[in-house]
Amino acid sequence: MGSYEGAAMLEWWANRSTCLGRLRVEVAFRVVGDNWTCEATFESPLAAEHMESLDFLMQLDPHFTLRFDDASTLLVKVVETGVEGQLILTAAEAETAEATGTRHAPHR
Repeated sequence: MGSYEGAAMLEWWANRSTCLGRLRVEVAFRVVGDNWTCEATFESPLAAEHMESLDFLMQLDPHFTLRFDDASTLLVKVVETGVEGQLILTAAEAETAEATGTRHAPHR
């Protein structure tokens, strides 16, 4: 797979049963060799209070669960690009994912 574009949900889980943030995003993945990059844009512009909430959650821990329409998930680190409504997503580091992995795993 060289690229993927589509809709997804960016979620910030406090624990297995409490999701404190959920945003619909459009993602664009690009794969080159063993590396991938992903840009995400908000499906709808965020109101100021929602942007404040997102900034707060990112300061607590920038790792979010990216949930696709087929229910598959990927743990990602989220960074703002400086362009309003645009984010860069990268794969969470193995030791980071292990240390906080249960915070991101929703109850099934």
